[in-house]
Amino acid sequence: MGKNFLVILLMVVIGFAAFPAWSNNPDLSPDKLVERTVQEVVGIMQKDEDLKSGNKEKLLNLIETKILPHFNFVRMTQLAMAQHWPTASSDQQNMLVDEFRTLLVRTYYNALTSYYNETIKVNPLPALGDRDEATVRSIVIQGNGKQPVPIDYSMEKKQNGWKVYDVTVAGVSLVTNYRGSFNSQVRKNGIDGLIKTLSDKNKSLESK
Repeated sequence: MGKNFLVILLMVVIGFAAFPAWSNNPDLSPDKLVERTVQEVVGIMQKDEDLKSGNKEKLLNLIETKILPHFNFVRMTQLAMAQHWPTASSDQQNMLVDEFRTLLVRTYYNALTSYYNETIKVNPLPALGDRDEATVRSIVIQGNGKQPVPIDYSMEKKQNGWKVYDVTVAGVSLVTNYRGSFNSQVRKNGIDGLIKTLSDKNKSLESK
């Protein structure tokens, strides 16, 4: 998983955290939600000196308390586990969700400390009607002559607003990326082996 992938994803989810008055509005379309978010998020990153300096406690607290509620980690874990999810016990499922969430938090933190400016343009969606799922498509414009990067946000409408359950960067899905490694681990060492692998990875990231 590339560092730029995670930095770009964080640019959007931090914006969800910063503007709860409208980010939890279930009547706001997902494309407008993302569009409003990205208009503000760069300013947040540029103005907050603690975030710019990589204050670990503040960054982790921001991710844990403000960002995570805007993701459906249960669905993300289900999709990443694929056919192995139904074979896991309830306790194993809970541990998988917790460890996967922690893994993303720790990985995001490490990516966020190397944040630099990008601009995101969001493509408008047609009227969704009664649909409760949508894909918001956007383009990340990078500096230094780098190629633009397409970013797709897979979102679902819940009672308290739209939630992200997958992000696809330049054709690479976060969920699909982890599905391959999860499947390999389960086939080699079983579900408990995967949980241990995730736990060990989280401990190593925590110490960095």
